[in-house]
Amino acid sequence: MSLTVVHTATAPAAVGPYCQAVKANGFVYTSGQVAIDPATAKVIDGGVQDQTKQVLLNLTEVLKAAGSSLEKVVKTTVFLRDMNDFAAMNEIYASFFSTHQPARSAVQVARLPLDVAVEIECVALTD
Repeated sequence: MSLTVVHTATAPAAVGPYCQAVKANGFVYTSGQVAIDPATAKVIDGGVQDQTKQVLLNLTEVLKAAGSSLEKVVKTTVFLRDMNDFAAMNEIYASFFSTHQPARSAVQVARLPLDVAVEIECVALTD
């Protein structure tokens, strides 16, 4: 099996012992993205909707660097600080996945990195 590490400067850099994504056997597996502005390396201001938009923009850039796109996503996992934010997150999420709707899980977690409201990871096809 061949693994290829994916890196792009147009999405936030990994801040630990992991990479933005890994390509393997026709798939790309992204690390979770949070609402960091890649230009400033800081969490953006705003609530869960603003953060969800930034997260999905970051994922778009990572997927692009891997030779993929949101249209090739087969599965997402959404981590929410508060499940009461689900509807607000879902409104922005639906605007990115309006015609193509991948499988998805959404869970509430005790805490997310940098105390953000949302984190999303995905698996997508690269071919």
